[in-house]
Amino acid sequence: MVAYWQEFFRRNGAAVALFLIISVGFWLFMMIILPQLFMFDFSIRANVPPPKFGTEEHFYTTEHYRYMLFGSAKSTESFNIIDLTVFVRTIGAAIFVTLIDVALCYPIAFYLAHVAMGGWSRLMVLALIVPFWVNEILRAFAFKIIFGSAGVFNNVLMAIGILDQPYDFIRNDIALWAGLSYAFILLMVFPIYNAVESLDKNQIEAARDLGSPWWRIHWRIVIPHAKPGITSGCTMVFMLTAGALAAPQILGGPSSLWFTQIIYQGFNQAGNWARGSAYAIILLISCIILVLLLMKAFKVKFGEMMKWSENEYKRFW
Repeated sequence: MVAYWQEFFRRNGAAVALFLIISVGFWLFMMIILPQLFMFDFSIRANVPPPKFGTEEHFYTTEHYRYMLFGSAKSTESFNIIDLTVFVRTIGAAIFVTLIDVALCYPIAFYLAHVAMGGWSRLMVLALIVPFWVNEILRAFAFKIIFGSAGVFNNVLMAIGILDQPYDFIRNDIALWAGLSYAFILLMVFPIYNAVESLDKNQIEAARDLGSPWWRIHWRIVIPHAKPGITSGCTMVFMLTAGALAAPQILGGPSSLWFTQIIYQGFNQAGNWARGSAYAIILLISCIILVLLLMKAFKVKFGEMMKWSENEYKRFW
């Protein structure tokens, strides 16, 4: 660790190195650590209006966490079925969207890394990046138009005779899954590309020369090498999908309530910041636990996930 910081100061100079350390540390503390601490403090306090903050009525309590599990004391149900169901459905949908992105992005990343050459490779990268110049909200509304009852998909499917009447893609959450999968596709493609691109092509050629089929080459050579990139992409896509708000509000059907919408309602509609904070903390901790389990299952270390070779980055761009 000491050697790393010595090299860091040597490469950047004392003034620049100190500036980077202070600015990054300030940003981490003010934008990440401090807000989370305030959120946690809100979550273990009684829900009172701001003028009563710091008074005896603003006492510490775990009632908001208990509410997540058991609901209101006046409820006849043993558990808070509604909120728990929405929470499990949100986590399940986030896992499903992550798997969709892995299935879509792995072939794209491999093609970019080991098949596409020169101008064709740059054109593919532009085709991936340019659509994301459009605002996320506009892209969500575009998906709503595409998957709507009078949208492009329904018109095409009815024109070729597959459907007799419009299919409700929005009510059945297909539009939501498609929108979320597309929204975070770049966060899956580039980490996998970075990992796959560093694989020596001679290993693939040797496996082909020995008669190994294509699926075994990927299963035994490419995927094990690309595990850090795949895990990194899965982490980012899963976390952002579970915490998405705009896309579920725009593309979600009447019965597809997202857990972040319950948090939003607690802050902005119900006026219960304490319960909204507790729900946000529960979602954050649950996602972190699932990510750690994913890393353990794939036997990937945090440092390997975050690894991004400077030379490879420059060569790619």
